[in-house]
Formats: sequence, C-alpha cells, structure tokens
Amino acid sequence: MKFIVKPTLVAVAVMALMGCNEAAEKKAVVLETEDQKQSYALGASIGSYMNNNLTEQEKFGVVLDKELLMAGFTESLNGSAQLEQEEIQQLLMALDQKVNEKKQAQATIDNEKSLDAGKNFLAENAKVEGVQTTESGLQYQVITAAEGVKPTATDTVKVHYTGKLIDGTTFDSSVDRGEPIEFPLNRVIKGWTEGVQLMNVGSKYKFVIPSELAYGPNGTGPIPGNATLVFEVELIDIVTPAAPATEEAAAH
Repeated sequence: MKFIVKPTLVAVAVMALMGCNEAAEKKAVVLETEDQKQSYALGASIGSYMNNNLTEQEKFGVVLDKELLMAGFTESLNGSAQLEQEEIQQLLMALDQKVNEKKQAQATIDNEKSLDAGKNFLAENAKVEGVQTTESGLQYQVITAAEGVKPTATDTVKVHYTGKLIDGTTFDSSVDRGEPIEFPLNRVIKGWTEGVQLMNVGSKYKFVIPSELAYGPNGTGPIPGNATLVFEVELIDIVTPAAPATEEAAAH
C-alpha cells in the first residue's frame, strides 16, 4: 500500500506548522534507523510542499500566521483544538475560495497585459521585410525556401521546431531535444494547422501566431493566457501511413 500525502488545504494548515516556531526549543534530530529516516523524509516532503504553497499564496496577498498554524497543529494533535471540525472545514473552504478569487483577479490582469503586448508585437512584426499576414491574422516569414510538396490538413507531418514567447523565452524545442516530432496537422493549434500547410517539404518558416490561433485565454503549461507565440518550423517530411497488413502476411 502506498502512503500518499495529498496537497489539500487541510494539509496546508497542518504542514506549515513544522519548523515555524522560532521560540520552541530545538530537539536534536537523530537519523539512524530506517523508521527515523522515514519519519524525517515524510516531514521533509510535507515541509517542502508547504513552503512552496505558502510562498505561492503570499504572491496573491494571502499571508497566514505561522504561530497560529503551529498552535492549531499542536492543540489538534493533543486533542484540544479550539475549533470544531465543522467550523474548521468551513474556514478552510473560505480560505480556498479567497485564494482562488485572488488568483483569478490576477490572471485577468495578466491576460489583458498579455493580449495588449501580443497585439503590439504583431503590429511591429508586420512591418518586417518578408513577413506576410494571412486573413486569420497568422504571420509567416520564409527563412529557407524549398520545392517539395505541401501537406494538407489531414496529413501527418514530421517537423523540427522551436517555440518562444514574444519576450524570447523558449518554452519548447524539438531542436534542443535533438529529435523531430510527428503529428497530424488537424490535431494541433489552429496556427500550426494553417501555417504548416503553407510550407513545402524541406522549407523552414517563422510563424507569429496570435493567441486566438494558439491557446487563447487559458494558456497551457509554461504558456500564459492570451500569449502570442513565435515558432521556427522546419518541415522535414510528410509521413505516409503504413499500409495495413494483408491476411496472408498476418498469418505468417
């Protein structure tokens, strides 16, 4: 059976208590037996999670009193908590809601800034020699021309690419990984589906993709909401699906 510590608000309230009371007398830590090491490892894991959690909350103006956290933990551990379980749950739910509201408010501000920055970037990039803008708003520039065939939206393609935010931060790169990627063109963001169809096999293009053709207001992973994205893409090949095996071949 695996022992899993889930990062809930209850865990937040409990785990931040460890090591927070400067006035408490420090007890020498002995790590000799397996049980001692496992106990310490669990506490270290919890403490690391809590430190990250509290630091993240502080970014949104939610600062918890660590001494009260310690008191709540200690008294509860001794069976003398000053709050009933029902009230504790209500308070933690209210805390959760407060943090989420502050996160949402900040996300709205950040998304608006990101959208404005993207529009400005697109406007300036449109002035660059060789840059063309499609009806959808996708911008592209030919870096290396080629005369190979062009893929259709239903084709699977093999490409090398580097994706960046408009501040120059690289968020993904098959080039850095040293391995090209294959994918169906109709299963990626709209900017890729449209843009790669403009390319001939063997060519390399630079795309500037507006947020509405990328990941929109939600973003994904390291990509923030409303982010305009910059990609350099090399179309290596159009992948032909393997022919299905015949019954005779399958029998062998």
